[in-house]
Amino acid sequence: MQLQSIEHHKAFGGHWQRYRHDSEACQCEMKFSVFLPSGVEQGKSHALPVIFWLSGLTCTDENFVQKSFAEAAAAEAGLILVVPDTSPRGCDIEGEEESYDLGTGAGFYLDASEEPWAAHYRMESYIASELYDTVMAAFPVDHNRVGLMGHSMGGHGALTLGLKYPEKFHSVSVFSPICNPSAVPWGKKAFTAYLGHDKGHWKRHDACELIENGARLPHLLVDQGMDDEFLASQLMPEALDTVCRNAGIPLDLRRHSGYDHSYFFIRSFIADHIRYHQSRWSV
Repeated sequence: MQLQSIEHHKAFGGHWQRYRHDSEACQCEMKFSVFLPSGVEQGKSHALPVIFWLSGLTCTDENFVQKSFAEAAAAEAGLILVVPDTSPRGCDIEGEEESYDLGTGAGFYLDASEEPWAAHYRMESYIASELYDTVMAAFPVDHNRVGLMGHSMGGHGALTLGLKYPEKFHSVSVFSPICNPSAVPWGKKAFTAYLGHDKGHWKRHDACELIENGARLPHLLVDQGMDDEFLASQLMPEALDTVCRNAGIPLDLRRHSGYDHSYFFIRSFIADHIRYHQSRWSV
C-alpha cells in the first residue's frame, strides 16, 4: 500500500504524521494519523510498542490528535499511536450525510452486509486487517506489544475488535464505551442499517454478547464519567460489568464523579491508560 504524507507536526520531541491512502477494504480514500516519539525514523528504529485509538461518533482522525494531549504520555513512554478515521467518506451513498449517528463519521467498526453500505462500510476489515498490516509493515512496531483504546462508539469498537482479535491486540482500555449496542438507540439504528433486522447478526458486534458467547480478554480497563449525558440511555456500563463478572474477566471499571462525555474527560485520564497498557505488556 502506498502512503501519501499530508501533514507533519512536531510535538513533545516527536512528530504527528497524517497520511492518505487508497483502501482496498473500504474502496475509497482513507486517512489516518500516527505519532512517532523522538528519535524514530520510519522503518529505521528498534521495534516500539503501539496503541491504536478508535474515536467516537462524528470524529475524524484529527479529534484525538488535537484534543487528547496523548502525545505527551506517548513520548514519555516511547510508544507509537495510530489514529484512524471513523468511517469511509465521500462515497456518494444515499443517506450517508443525513444524521450524525449513521453514515459519515459513524462506521461503528463493523463490516456492513446491507445495501447501500456493504461495499464501503467495512471498518472492521479496515482496522483489524488492512490498517493493522500497513502499520506493522511501515513503522518500527513490536508485534507483541500492541494495544487498543477507544471512546464511545470507538470504545465499542475497541471492545469488540479486542475480543475478536486477541492475537493482534494484546491489551484493551476504553473511555465511556457503548457497552451493549444491541440494546440502545445508537446501536439499534446502526445495526439495523448496516447488518439488517436479524439480531443474530448483531451479536457478533456487541461486546456483551461476544463475552456471553465465550470471547475473553485477560483484563480490561474502563473509565466512565458519571455526569456523562449519554450514560443512562446509550452506554450501559453496568451490562458490561455483569457479563465480565459472570465470565471471570477482571474488569477495572472506574467511575469518575463530575466528568462528562467530552475530550476534557479523555485528556484527564489518557496518561493512566497509556501506563495501563505498558503494565499489561509486562505481565
